[in-house]
Amino acid sequence: MEQLTGTTRHYPWGSRTLLADLRGTESPSRRPEAEIWFGAHPAAPSHLGERSLIEVIADDPVAALGERVAEKFNGELPFLVKLLAADEPLSLQAHPSAEQAREGYERENADGIDLHAGHRNYKDPFHKPEIIVALTDFAALAGFRPLARTRELFDVLACQELRRYTDMLSDDPAEEAGDLRALFTTWISIPSKARRELTDAVVACARAHLDREDWIGEALSCVVLLEEQHPGDIGVLSALLLNCIKLAPGEAVHLDAGQLHAYLYGMGVEVMANSDNVLRGGLTSKYVDVPELVRVLDFESLADPRAPESDGEFPLPIEEFTLARHEVGADGLIFEHDGPAIVLCTAGVVQCGDVELAPGQAAWVPANDPAAEFVSSDGAELFIARA
Repeated sequence: MEQLTGTTRHYPWGSRTLLADLRGTESPSRRPEAEIWFGAHPAAPSHLGERSLIEVIADDPVAALGERVAEKFNGELPFLVKLLAADEPLSLQAHPSAEQAREGYERENADGIDLHAGHRNYKDPFHKPEIIVALTDFAALAGFRPLARTRELFDVLACQELRRYTDMLSDDPAEEAGDLRALFTTWISIPSKARRELTDAVVACARAHLDREDWIGEALSCVVLLEEQHPGDIGVLSALLLNCIKLAPGEAVHLDAGQLHAYLYGMGVEVMANSDNVLRGGLTSKYVDVPELVRVLDFESLADPRAPESDGEFPLPIEEFTLARHEVGADGLIFEHDGPAIVLCTAGVVQCGDVELAPGQAAWVPANDPAAEFVSSDGAELFIARA
């Protein structure tokens, strides 16, 4: 086991205080700190001393990953761990399935689009299922809300300008996905002037209901928040269709391929398949490819995007990684493993042999390492991601 030095990403939506306060460094920071990446992604690999984790794994994939993982994932670490800290909304986005990612990557290669071009959609041939576990109060838009609940919201909103669009919805539950596709693609495609007029009308009606203390009040508060930060953006209208959820520390959201989402604010531990494929639809100044986004979207509604948790484990239908949260005290924690792992400390100080981890620090555990024992004299919190 060795301490792993992550790579900080400075995006405009990042926080100047959340990661700084977690690490106990200068706060506010001089630049927004949006993410710290711990892993072996080519865009921002972590380091063990002077060497990147990519180089270390390439030297001996079987020792680093174990024979099973090395063979299954072509000698590459299949997951990426991030600390994410948002003061403002991230882009409205979705990720492709494995098949879509592979096809899109090969297509853009054949079209001669440079891998680093701003209008490149597919940076690698992999899908990107993900989970984020809140470390602070955390808010997100996550997946299309069941249409019956959205109809209830529309009835409360009582926006006359909205009715010309919502009248296109059928009364047949079997048509729910098709109805959501039709409404979303209409909104994302209408001219900007018409969208701005519709957004203004929706927000004006929403402001009349901000004192509600139910899910409708939260959803409409989200609409108003997005309008204040991104006036007239498609993300404002999208919030009418998506689950608006608020997580307490320790709660999590799981998002699979095609599920439209946007994190709004808060800090969390995010783990995903080792990919950087993002199709954006709004709430961003970056490249937006509407036809490609619509092509990968899953319009099936998502009743509850929260991830289940059992005794610190987050069981997920994902083959690239598992994630567990542990509280470590003086009695210690024995960590047995048969593959690679990244261990991230988010509270307290934990010791494992010569390695000491403070909040915001991580360690690399190769497959050929023996079982490790973590101890903490004052109590610590660890997240362990492994293949």
